[in-house]
Amino acid sequence: MATTHVKRAFKYRFCPTGEQAAELSRTFGCVRKVYNMALAARTQAWTRQERVNYNQTSAMLTAWKKTEELAFLNEVSSVPLQQCLRHLQVAFTHFFGKRAKYPRFKSKKKSRKSAEYTTSGFRFRDGELTLAKMREPLDIVWSRPLPEGAKPSTVTVSQDAAGRWYVSMLCDDPTVKPLPVSNAAVGVDVGLDHLLTLSTGEKVANPRHERKDRSRLALAQRRLAKKAKGSANRVKARRKVAKIHARIADRRRDGLHKLTTRLVRENQTIVIEDLTVRNMVKNRTLARAISDAAWSEFRSMLEYKAAWYGREVIAVDRFFPSSKLCSTCGTLQQKMPLHVRTWTCDCGTTHDRDVNAAKNMLAAGRAVSACGAGVRPQRSTPGGQSAMKQEVSRREP
Repeated sequence: MATTHVKRAFKYRFCPTGEQAAELSRTFGCVRKVYNMALAARTQAWTRQERVNYNQTSAMLTAWKKTEELAFLNEVSSVPLQQCLRHLQVAFTHFFGKRAKYPRFKSKKKSRKSAEYTTSGFRFRDGELTLAKMREPLDIVWSRPLPEGAKPSTVTVSQDAAGRWYVSMLCDDPTVKPLPVSNAAVGVDVGLDHLLTLSTGEKVANPRHERKDRSRLALAQRRLAKKAKGSANRVKARRKVAKIHARIADRRRDGLHKLTTRLVRENQTIVIEDLTVRNMVKNRTLARAISDAAWSEFRSMLEYKAAWYGREVIAVDRFFPSSKLCSTCGTLQQKMPLHVRTWTCDCGTTHDRDVNAAKNMLAAGRAVSACGAGVRPQRSTPGGQSAMKQEVSRREP
């Protein structure tokens, strides 16, 4: 089978000079302006029952640059401006395909500050990256090397709310190859007391990053609330709040990367539960804890790393009664309140609630993988064996 290289983004921090920071800030503003104007034009055309595509918005951009009031668009590189129009086209494609909501206007204070450069908008030579309209290369902190011989196809420069500058380079990574096939499989049950419970019985502690910095965050937010709107002190206070949020997010992301990489390397098949986290965070009591656990980010990392390394991730139906079903005999309990952490089945087996759920998901995932059986909710104790239990009985010696 022919090997295909994985497109992978390598993100680094950099320290711009005053001139570079000013140039990039102007570019961010122009990108936001062009995006909003193109979105407004397409929205107005839609009300007239007309369709506007990328080529038409590109022609509009050329006309805008020739006007006196928008002549400042000529001061920055044209590549990020064209790219933002392409991004808008992708947003509308997802909207018409019913995969996303209608595109929204970019905000100066809330939206992400970024600009994307294609190969015609930058020069990467001898380990130095120079962007268009700049005389000096960026002072990048090379925290890890790029793949040998890698040539970036696109470069995205961004600044987060904490004021940190980043450059992301999209390259072909030949080092990402499928791992050797193994027979190892694991069921994963996510939770709040423990971040993960594996079918092997292992429990991964929930680090609760947000809770550790909650007092510092609350103090910074109280100080921010007392600052006059529009003042320089309010900008400084907002930056301090953003730095605390960035610290929390960085530690959370680092922990999830290490955890998902380990699961993908050790197991051929990983079975998880198909949770609707968007609906679960509507519970005001648990919303903060669920958001801190970052279950959606965990799943997305697991899925793309499994695709990289030739692994399989199976999502079990969210209504599958993994906690109420005995993993030994298959008996379904009528009720299983959340406060019940251990319970004893009629067959005499005592279960840890989370470990039992992970075992049931593993068995259900194996059934789906082996025979394509759907994992549907089990309404009552079956007279015969379900697809999940048949798979378990086949694999037992």
